Amino acid sequence: NFWNSSREEKRKALNLTRLDVATLASIVQKESAKVEERPTIAGVYINRLKRNMKLQADPTVVYALKMKNKNPDTIIRRVLLKDLEIDSPYNTYKNAGLPPAPLIMPDVSSIDAVLNYKKHNYYYFAADASRLGYHKFARTLSQHNNNAREYQRYLSSQGIRK
Repeated sequence: NFWNSSREEKRKALNLTRLDVATLASIVQKESAKVEERPTIAGVYINRLKRNMKLQADPTVVYALKMKNKNPDTIIRRVLLKDLEIDSPYNTYKNAGLPPAPLIMPDVSSIDAVLNYKKHNYYYFAADASRLGYHKFARTLSQHNNNAREYQRYLSSQGIRK
């Protein structure tokens, strides 16, 4: 019943399988608890997929680290550069495309965020230090690096090392 004709049409237009949609939706959901922001985040990932860019999604690295340590309850508050090197099919910094399966069971809002992604020219986003829980979106790597540095400075000022 969930995959009605409207959702199926949108899925097919994206050239994604149901598993692909669920996998991308799980990443989008792990990126933001803000439901209203999820279509924009989904749009970033769709833009990257269309350009054959790596997703470079931090939640996939967190998932890989937790699975490597065999402890899904581990709290990881900061992804470090060394973490991006983890050898895992879930690491979207090393592997192109989507990981092999969802990180979590995504909720309907996340699936619908992917199917109804916001069309824009953003290819990057970083957490927003001035609006916690939200993100700053960027069209260029240079803009993104500035946004990411700002957030890294915030994490450091809060004593968050890992």
